[in-house]
Amino acid sequence: MSRVTGTLVLAGTPIGDIADAPPRLAAELESADIVAAEDTRRLRGLTRALGIHTTGRVVSYFEGNESARTPELVEALVGGARVLLVTDAGMPSVSDPGYRLVAAAVEQDIKVTAVPGPSAVLTALALSGLPVDRFCFEGFLPRKAGERLGRLREVADERRTLVYFEAPHRLDDTLAAMAEVFGGERRAAVCRELTKTYEEVKRGPLAELAAWAAEGVRGEITVVVEGAPETGPAELDAEELVRRVRVREEAGERRKEAIAAVAAEAGLPKREVFDAVVAAKNADASGPGKGKGLI
Repeated sequence: MSRVTGTLVLAGTPIGDIADAPPRLAAELESADIVAAEDTRRLRGLTRALGIHTTGRVVSYFEGNESARTPELVEALVGGARVLLVTDAGMPSVSDPGYRLVAAAVEQDIKVTAVPGPSAVLTALALSGLPVDRFCFEGFLPRKAGERLGRLREVADERRTLVYFEAPHRLDDTLAAMAEVFGGERRAAVCRELTKTYEEVKRGPLAELAAWAAEGVRGEITVVVEGAPETGPAELDAEELVRRVRVREEAGERRKEAIAAVAAEAGLPKREVFDAVVAAKNADASGPGKGKGLI
């Protein structure tokens, strides 16, 4: 006889306009045995706006207690409880608490379902005016400048549209770093306060957006960046081949593997890429200013 367990429900909440709350959200909030909320005060504001009351136990579930509280919630799920997980805005586990609990529930063969709701990622992508057929979500970039540049270099050749979250006080530095790594002419869109009263979508080249953001920007930010343009093998000179190898090495690949990967991307023999790397290394060692920073 199979055991009977509860259900974990991931519920999307409005990212701005309360009218965007999915109809099922109110019903789930009222009927759940346990409501795990990223911020219990925000949850109270949400239930007031929806004109409902929770009848189950309300617990906090945020970054600071996620690891400690997950076993407690899994135990409740194993015991048959219906646990509803909500974050401050958008879908749980998308740059918000939730992944650990979902993984733990799956491991215990507990049913996991969702109440689909608003998503800042998809909303910004749709409004950006950039290609939406292929994209990747990169979340928040590191706060430290060096780590931020390193992360951006990892995706410098990514052809899919890129989506990021960013804090308003770091936006100018982030856009400047993107312009440095991706090129100032790469198209992007800064989506601010989505679905709220002062919603704004600022589109343009990264260099222009960085200058605009330097004046100060407020609100919740999602940045959408155009993917790298396709480059044919004939357009890849030795310097570009070496740069691509360097990016892969900085991301943790061994040089031999990086050379093989770049050669495959460029449709070139591995020997040709290897010779470019060696030439750059020799130029770098021959004197100041020659081949600087290539390898």
